[in-house]
Amino acid sequence: MNDSRTANKLRAQMARFSGVISSGLPKVAQRFVHEMIYGIQAGQTVVLAEIGRCLEESISIKKVEERLSRQLCRRGLGKKVQQNVLREAATRIKKDTLLIVDPTDIQKKYARKMPYLSEVYDGSTGEIGPGYMTCQVIGAELEGNKIVPLWSSLYSSAAPGFSSENDEILEALHSISKATNGRGVFVIDRGGDRNNLFLPMIDSKMRFLVRLKKDRHLLCAGEKKPVLELARQCRCPYTEIIARNKHGKQSIYEISFGYRKVRLPERDQQLYLLVVNGFGEDPLMVMTTEPLRKNRRVLLRALKSYLRRWSIEETIRFIKQCYGLENVRLLTYESLQNLMPIMLAATYFAAALLDTR
Repeated sequence: MNDSRTANKLRAQMARFSGVISSGLPKVAQRFVHEMIYGIQAGQTVVLAEIGRCLEESISIKKVEERLSRQLCRRGLGKKVQQNVLREAATRIKKDTLLIVDPTDIQKKYARKMPYLSEVYDGSTGEIGPGYMTCQVIGAELEGNKIVPLWSSLYSSAAPGFSSENDEILEALHSISKATNGRGVFVIDRGGDRNNLFLPMIDSKMRFLVRLKKDRHLLCAGEKKPVLELARQCRCPYTEIIARNKHGKQSIYEISFGYRKVRLPERDQQLYLLVVNGFGEDPLMVMTTEPLRKNRRVLLRALKSYLRRWSIEETIRFIKQCYGLENVRLLTYESLQNLMPIMLAATYFAAALLDTR
């Protein structure tokens, strides 16, 4: 009896959430969004045939799959769902919430008929193969395990109308910044070290922490120097022991850290370079808009804010595995793009509303 009540309560909660997330769509599309969110959660899958089985309809699975496939092709469906999820999720973003940006990939090594496959780099294996790029953004506090999925999009450099990866990432950043009224701090790995991202972020007054590559040049005390030279000359008087879990293995690092005031040659805004020794042969270098000073607590907070990205990367990897995202089998590009915000909605429901950590 208790299990039945719990199931009914869960379905009612999901129905209310689906109604909010599908607001502005036709009734048929609203029903479809509800079915997809339920099927993705119940089956832990994005494969339409498996989602159809979870719906337990009286017609054949083939007919259900065809209906779901038709609806998933609906023009504008994904953008509307993404917009609605972001509006809901933005209310959970606080002033200093970390907004972890992760441009990642979906590998489709054996796909032949899927549209606009392009070569993508698999960060897990270091190999290049056919697939799609995605942009994921997840909100997280510095302390605690709760996450707030905010953005999920898919794109291909081989698709008509594709502009650039920079534009795809900037669309996410600008949309999130607008929805949150500027709350939150964007955290990006070395892939974010590009003037095509830095300059729009600075001009839009976004707060950020971005890891730098070794070939970056910065202004320090009015002189332009290679960032690696600046980092090696930086005093790092503070020490800490940091543990990192990656792929189930824990590594321990003894680090030292400090900072320098810097600027981009193209802009006058005061920026700060956080320098960390001990993670590898070269220093870890993070440029940020967050004011740094000679204070261990301030610098350690900035460091831990950047390192929070590590656990979120693991979370994104887990989400991909949990829902079998790389098993997706869709034959239209629009369906692929529409699926990502619907999966985002399912993830948001589990992580934010059900508090499934």
